[in-house]
Formats: sequence, structure tokens, C-alpha cells
Amino acid sequence: MKLVLLERVENLGVIGDVVSVRPGFARNFLLPQGKALRATEANMARFEVERELLEKRNAERAAEAAESGKTIDGESFVMIRQAGESGQLYGSVTSRDIAEIVSESGTKVVRSQIALNAPIKTLGLHELKIKLHADVSVTVTINIARSQDEAERQAAGEDVIAAQADEDRAIADAQAAELFEASEEGQELAAQREATEDAGADESEETEA
Repeated sequence: MKLVLLERVENLGVIGDVVSVRPGFARNFLLPQGKALRATEANMARFEVERELLEKRNAERAAEAAESGKTIDGESFVMIRQAGESGQLYGSVTSRDIAEIVSESGTKVVRSQIALNAPIKTLGLHELKIKLHADVSVTVTINIARSQDEAERQAAGEDVIAAQADEDRAIADAQAAELFEASEEGQELAAQREATEDAGADESEETEA
């Protein structure tokens, strides 16, 4: 399907370009969001008449997006989630979840603006882009942790999963050492008991003799 773009669309073209796209992409995204018109003679004539106004409006929207983006660009947002010892989440964090928490800061964001190829399924710091406008993107960090304390440690640069693995390994080593010591003590006691029993048996034999 041939369309004329009313604004810049990433990986497709800029305002005024006539492009060929799949019908589904046109009907489900470009046309309903007002990003393009069917490239008919009537629409092309209409576009040329309104081109200056469209370019001015697009520039104003880009300026507004850039201004609002200043409040979140480079910011970190904490999300508390349940996860296993390996750091795997019980569930996932989606673009909708991210849009909601970022919007709570006062800058309205919708899920379609979140550049997320797949849901996030692990703890940690996840950096991603938010496209506020075709010409304006900002970068935020999503800090996913099991507690506020863990989130603060991650923000400080600590690998909490590796730290927990080290701690678990240290505990396991300590427990193994305790068991080994207990086993050695048991062997010593058994040896002492056996020696005592042998000595008692020798005394008994001497008495009988």
C-alpha cells in the first residue's frame, strides 16, 4: 500500500515521503495514528497545501517532547518484583509496566513508546529507550529488585545475584566444615570408647587369670 508520510517514521522515511508498506502496518499503525495518508491524487494535493502547517506542527510537537523528556532522560526507576535465587523473575516486566511507572513521574508515556523487544525476566539494571516523538528519544534505567535495599545495592554497582551466590557458597562451606569437625570429633570419641572397652576387657582377663 502506498502512503504519504505526515511525520518522520523511523526506518521508513520523513514527512512528505511516499512509501510502500504492508496493508496491515498501514491499517493498524500508520493510518489510525495520523502518521500517514493514502497516496491518492486528492490526498497528495491536500498534503502539498497543508505541508507547511504540518511541518510547523511537527516541529512544535518535537520541541514539546524534548522539553518533557528532560525530566526523565537518564533517570532510574525502581520496580520491586519477586524472583528466585538465580535472579529469574516470577513473571515478567512488560512495556505497559514500564510506561506506568515512568508516567508516575509526571511525564506521560504510553507502551508503544517503549523500545522493548521482549518482556524483562531477570533482576538487575535494564537500560532502554523511550521514543517520545519521531525525532526525540530519551534513555532510562529500570532497576528491578526484590527489595528497596537490593535496588540501592544494584544502583551502587553491586551484582546482587553474584553476591548472594558467594554468600550461599560461604554458608555451605561453613556448614560442611562444621559437619567435618563433628565427624572428626565423633571418630575421636569412638576411638577413645573403643580403647576404654579394650582396656576393660584386658583387666577382666587378668582378674580371671
